[in-house]
Amino acid sequence: MSARTLLLFPGQGAQYPGIGSDLIREFPIAREIYSDASDILGYDLAALCNDAESGAINLTKFTQPVLLVHSYICMRLFQQHLGVSVSIDAFAAGGHSLGEYSALVAAGALSFEDALRLVSKRGECMGEHGGGEMLALSLTEDDLKPFIEAGNCEIAALNLSEQTVVGGWPDDLDQLTANIDKKFRGKGGVRLKTEGAFHTSHMYPAAQKFLPFLEETHMRVPKLQVASNTTGAFHSPAIDSIRENLYLQLFKPVRWSDNLKTITNAGVERIIEFGGGLGKGETPSDKRPNLQGMILRTFRRANPRPAYHAVINVETLEATCKAFTAT
Repeated sequence: MSARTLLLFPGQGAQYPGIGSDLIREFPIAREIYSDASDILGYDLAALCNDAESGAINLTKFTQPVLLVHSYICMRLFQQHLGVSVSIDAFAAGGHSLGEYSALVAAGALSFEDALRLVSKRGECMGEHGGGEMLALSLTEDDLKPFIEAGNCEIAALNLSEQTVVGGWPDDLDQLTANIDKKFRGKGGVRLKTEGAFHTSHMYPAAQKFLPFLEETHMRVPKLQVASNTTGAFHSPAIDSIRENLYLQLFKPVRWSDNLKTITNAGVERIIEFGGGLGKGETPSDKRPNLQGMILRTFRRANPRPAYHAVINVETLEATCKAFTAT
């Protein structure tokens, strides 16, 4: 009996030096996809992923292709191991920020090749034409509103009810942090290492540069429901609407907590996260899934609770395939 499955994809911050190295070593299809991606991008993507010294993998123009390719390979390997399409019983796909593009690939709205070209240009525009910095806070949107309104900063992402990201100029974020710490002791937040205040008006120039490429990219009606970060709901199947929301996503907040509510209300029974990884260890096997913590917190009181799986390295691929073949 099939389960209502959500396909999930992480965004920027889930990259690390050595990402994909275990998959390249073990699977010919991974080597083929990295080779094809390198031809499209015009540089050796696998070499860039393994370059721990230069820090190039953390530049937005490279990070975004790195994560799209890794997520796609993880999904393809899962398909190959099961011998069926991973979307055979999936009803929806979702991704955080950049991950929304991976979700659109999974749903058949974008080809992998077109998505790769698109996120390469997106990362280039965001890295070169944006400004500002970002601050992560363990506070609600309502808690932050008076500080935001008085501090010339903006909400950039609503990840969970008490996990919010703010963007602004460095001096404004410094003042915001000081003001918050006066009322909420110890909750001044953590400054994020990004090349700009993503998903705020600081990215409007980048969005304008990106728009022509978005408009000329071929899209199809998605075969699955896809979560829109901009609206917090599922995308309309209308292609012009999908394009508009992807454009707005660059300088409007990521409404991830609303995405998770939408998915919850749709009756998800099983979740699979593809790609990326977090953790201090240096090898792929040391990493844990990027979105797992948010997913577990979201569904901790659900009854029944959706089964959660991940495919981010060789070990999780084997474990998830084993779990699926056992059911």
